[in-house]
Amino acid sequence: ETLYKAMKGLGTDEDSIMNLLTSRSNDQRQKIKAAYKTLHGKDLVSDLKGELGGKFESLIVGLMAPPILYDVTSLRHAIKGAGTDEKVLVEILSSRTPQQIKDIIAAYRQGNTHPHLQITQNIIAAYRQGNTHPHLQITQNIIALFNAGEKKFGTDEEQFITILGNRSAAHLRKVFDAYMKLAGYEMEESIQRETSGSLRDLLLAVVKCARSVPAYFAETLFNSLKGAGTDDQTLIRVMVSRSEVDMLDIRANYRRLFACSLYSSIKGDTSGDYRKALLLLCGGDDA
Repeated sequence: ETLYKAMKGLGTDEDSIMNLLTSRSNDQRQKIKAAYKTLHGKDLVSDLKGELGGKFESLIVGLMAPPILYDVTSLRHAIKGAGTDEKVLVEILSSRTPQQIKDIIAAYRQGNTHPHLQITQNIIAAYRQGNTHPHLQITQNIIALFNAGEKKFGTDEEQFITILGNRSAAHLRKVFDAYMKLAGYEMEESIQRETSGSLRDLLLAVVKCARSVPAYFAETLFNSLKGAGTDDQTLIRVMVSRSEVDMLDIRANYRRLFACSLYSSIKGDTSGDYRKALLLLCGGDDA
């Protein structure tokens, strides 16, 4: 009823819409959507699209989608058309849990399969084992990575892909520590030197997510906000998809890594209802 009142008649009450929707969980938003249809015989998302516009509309509509569906839609948009937006594929597939990846792929396949997604899926090897591996396997992995990269001319990319794509985060963290002792370099430095292009971006994202998913997203948000112009697509995608997952941890990492608060960065870089809604999702200033 609150949403219906906010949209009927002349003019739209944007504050009511954003205050209500940003303070509910995704699960609650799905129930509100169903009740709206029952009461008014109309689709809530269509009504919102009809009343709102621009980046504010994209943000609110994004909040209304179930999480798996939101990821699938983001991947579809990244893949359709002439070029592929590798950044979106890398971000989603390297940061989601093994179960989420399985669900995303199952939902994606219902529509169509795309060779590019298949390749990326193989690299990330969605079905990462959640178990930790015995010490012997860690040692083998370090030697394999070292032999595949720093020790030889030309990199055996296959080895990097196999190991980084198929191991649990806990296992990989042990591998990175031991690799540092053996090679004298951080894993990220070796990847920077030994690989290039979208493969490098993908492997770096896998390493960063294995170390800390919230720190990875803090960096992703920082990059979307820094410099001239804002990467609004990335900003919206991360704020929508992480708002109920690890936003507090992302904020803490943002403060630690960049010596300013996520709240202040968003405030300085956005405006209007879009800014208000983003700040509500952010939830607090860690100044």
